Amino acid sequence: MTALNRRGLLGLGGAGLTLLVVGCGRETATPASGALTDLRDRPLGVATPAGKLSIDDGRYLIALSLIHPDPVSVLAAWAGDVNRISPEMYAAFVEKSPALAALPKTPSSAGDFDVEAVLAAGPNVAVVSLGSGPTDAQVSQLEAAGVTVAFIDFFTHPFENQARSLSLLGRLVGREEQATAYNAFRAERLKIISDRVATLTDAQKPTVFLEAHAGNGPDCCNSVGPGNVGDYIAFVGGRNIGADVLTAASGKLNLEYVIDRDPTIYIATGGPHLERAGGFVVGPQYGADQSRASLQRVAARRGIANLTAVSAGRTHGLSHQLLNSPIDIVATEVLAKWIHPELFADLNPRATLDQINTRFLAVPYRGDYWIDLTPSSGSTAPEGVTP
Repeated sequence: MTALNRRGLLGLGGAGLTLLVVGCGRETATPASGALTDLRDRPLGVATPAGKLSIDDGRYLIALSLIHPDPVSVLAAWAGDVNRISPEMYAAFVEKSPALAALPKTPSSAGDFDVEAVLAAGPNVAVVSLGSGPTDAQVSQLEAAGVTVAFIDFFTHPFENQARSLSLLGRLVGREEQATAYNAFRAERLKIISDRVATLTDAQKPTVFLEAHAGNGPDCCNSVGPGNVGDYIAFVGGRNIGADVLTAASGKLNLEYVIDRDPTIYIATGGPHLERAGGFVVGPQYGADQSRASLQRVAARRGIANLTAVSAGRTHGLSHQLLNSPIDIVATEVLAKWIHPELFADLNPRATLDQINTRFLAVPYRGDYWIDLTPSSGSTAPEGVTP
């Protein structure tokens, strides 16, 4: 894999870039109409609509659902990584489009890329993940066989790359207008947050410890550094304690370090994948009491229980599936309310998700995806989505 792929770098220079949102010190850009290029600024010699796609991440199915009334119909293959979208969301997609259950599967971007599996599925375009997709040699193999390769990114640098990635998907499937509409909706919501955060001083930004996949085993503490989830914390005006010591987007913090930093806010992420491990669970199959009880168990562990964030009632839980998703604006609003409850008292993440369900998603989100340990007048618990 090239250094470019490993680092998930993107050159945003060049003509024809239209600015959408400024956040976290980065400019989010999307190419204007004209030459089709991917997130590595590679020209894509393909007519649009481009025909059938393969995708190496199940969350790209969510992205397609934002802009296409039948997203499964444009796929030749998908990654089959059900946990990335949740078993319930997968079941909802199969209910709408039974063909998904029999659709050929290619390896997820979390594993090794498999050229043969993609070729066997016969897509016109292989949509792959920036930072974890095929090597340059594998790209050459696919293109020599007549498969166009398009790199996109919804996760490594979400504020920089999401809008452009959705625009590219929109052009590939002939739904550019719909992609533009959703990007505008997301940009408008993000601007509300960025405008208010711009007035904060560093002293007004509380420290935040986000424990990813909380309770997944006896040891603490999986966390986030710069990029990915860490970008969300910084965007809404928090100081991520993981970013001070981790150099990658994710890593492990020493429990003693967390205790010494004594963060103001503790946020656990989790989902159905943690049920067997006794970790934090949240999602449409869990009631609020069940999710809150699992968050209580996670927060009661040695060292975590004595944090100021826990004793002060600033302990929260968020679905990992919601955060690592093209509808991340909902999670961004949730984080903003938790980190600055007074500044963002008027934000209503549930209403935002309801709008996305109604206006955009072919397969809507249902159930609860975030919760507080101790509900208060400034919290969002047990908000989620009404069916």
